[in-house]
Amino acid sequence: METPAQEPATRAREAMELQRGWYGEPLGDLFRRLIADLGLQNQVRLAGVLGLSAPMLSQLMSGQRAKIGNPVVVQRLQMLQELAWQVTAGGTGATEAGARMDQIKKWGGTSVLSTTHSTSARPASTSAREVVHGIQTVLRSVASADEIADAARTLAPSHPHLAEFLRVYGTGRTGDALEHYRSHQD
Repeated sequence: METPAQEPATRAREAMELQRGWYGEPLGDLFRRLIADLGLQNQVRLAGVLGLSAPMLSQLMSGQRAKIGNPVVVQRLQMLQELAWQVTAGGTGATEAGARMDQIKKWGGTSVLSTTHSTSARPASTSAREVVHGIQTVLRSVASADEIADAARTLAPSHPHLAEFLRVYGTGRTGDALEHYRSHQD
């Protein structure tokens, strides 16, 4: 039987395991890597770009909270992951990364579930990246990466194109999803 002091630690471990399924790794690890890769210096700067309060970011990092409830924040997180990958690969410099983080911070999100126009601050035309992020956000909000991969394996024999869609958008990298999306246009 656990003592009262052990209970929060157990809940934190459980929350981090859920995060691993939802986001691919515990958010503490992901956030620390983004801070380092993007030169953000501290959690407060990352929280500001994501649109989270610093205490909420801290709770997510420590496992006091398991899930990011706001889909716009999840979209911003995915954009920051893609930007961090570009920075570490050498394709994006510090000045450009700073400007892109400012854009990400202002990002109002997209909805792939509605055809009505939103009042969010977004351009009239939706870019391929915005569509892909929207699809990824919805898929990843309803199932873990393991569940999506399992569904893809189940569908593959009878519906290979749908299985590929689930694999690419549900468990793959944004760059691969963009390539897939562009290859299926017109």
